[in-house]
Amino acid sequence: MTASTETGSGAETDAQSQRIGLALTTLFAVACGALAANLYYAQPLVALIGADTGLSVSAESVIVTVAQIGYAIGLVFLVPLGDILENRKLILATMGLNVVSLVGLALAPGLASLFAMMLVVGITSCAAQMIVPLAANLAPAAERGAVVGNVMTGLLGGILLARPVASFLADYISWRGVFAASAALVGLVLLVGLLRLPARTPTVGKGYGELIGSLGKLFAKQPVLRRRGLYHASMFGAFSLFWTAAPIILFREPFNFSSTQVALFTLAGVFGVFAAPIAGRLADRGHTVIGTTIAISLAVLAFVLAWFGETVFWPLLLAGVVIDLGVQANLVFGQREIYELDASIRNRLNSVYMTTFFLGGAVGSALASPLLETFGWTAVCLVGAGAPALSLLYFVLVDAKGS
Repeated sequence: MTASTETGSGAETDAQSQRIGLALTTLFAVACGALAANLYYAQPLVALIGADTGLSVSAESVIVTVAQIGYAIGLVFLVPLGDILENRKLILATMGLNVVSLVGLALAPGLASLFAMMLVVGITSCAAQMIVPLAANLAPAAERGAVVGNVMTGLLGGILLARPVASFLADYISWRGVFAASAALVGLVLLVGLLRLPARTPTVGKGYGELIGSLGKLFAKQPVLRRRGLYHASMFGAFSLFWTAAPIILFREPFNFSSTQVALFTLAGVFGVFAAPIAGRLADRGHTVIGTTIAISLAVLAFVLAWFGETVFWPLLLAGVVIDLGVQANLVFGQREIYELDASIRNRLNSVYMTTFFLGGAVGSALASPLLETFGWTAVCLVGAGAPALSLLYFVLVDAKGS
């Protein structure tokens, strides 16, 4: 681990890090889950949204892409503000805009307003990535991994539950009702946050342009941040590849699953949330190297299992559980490492980390259909296993030896 390249690393001490307990950790976890889920509700609903708004079948996936683009914008241009603006006001204001955009999405009369609101939903959902660094700042150093792991359990739970919940609810309240229900949930969390969210004023004095400009420098000059981001980019790319391609083959012979059955299959990923708090506690006890090795290995193992799942269901189901356990554990190990670099710039560290692996996830999603249609399921498994395997090789031969 290298020293910070910016001043102020000691500006925030653990004297400020004694104000987080179970109730506040739970609030953070629920808030992160409610916000992160907004990016994934649309995935099983694109056909319904397209039919209702007149969007062509070939363009339906653009709905999800717009939300992801918005999230990336938020990660780069909003999340770093947590290093210079009072955190409570920033988070609550962003959540308030999220509620407004969700209501606007639920009421969208046409395609232009639909895409505009989806973009804003994505941008403002990045409030989840403002909350995680706040939790890390409030937690005592000895418990930081455990606290981050607990908060990430909520965030990951929101991601993993979003797709099956949206599928089930849409049968009863339509796709518009799903986003209206999300607005109600985020609004409720916002009200609780007004009462319980603590204030935190950063000590870093920077202008906005300088703040955003420092992101690239952090990636270039912080090897721990860069490596951890790229490790998880390979993991999240494999994750996105699996969860985009696996439902496609389940709709086909020999499975012929219905939408409800596919929704139930995606629930297998929920087991991954249990990895986050365990990983956090292992990191606090100094087991990051072995933990990271196991986490990345699980992603490779998942695609070995998945290779047998093209015509047999149970290996595919087990692969879904295994890859989620590995990805969620590795995410927390990475966050625990980068949050130790410099307390005064944790929002920017989180922004760079999340943006890096988010891009990896986007690549994985984009490759799923071309690989499957052109080269078949075996190619999906080879690429899915190959990316984390390369990361594992580098980590074991280079990074782990220097730890």
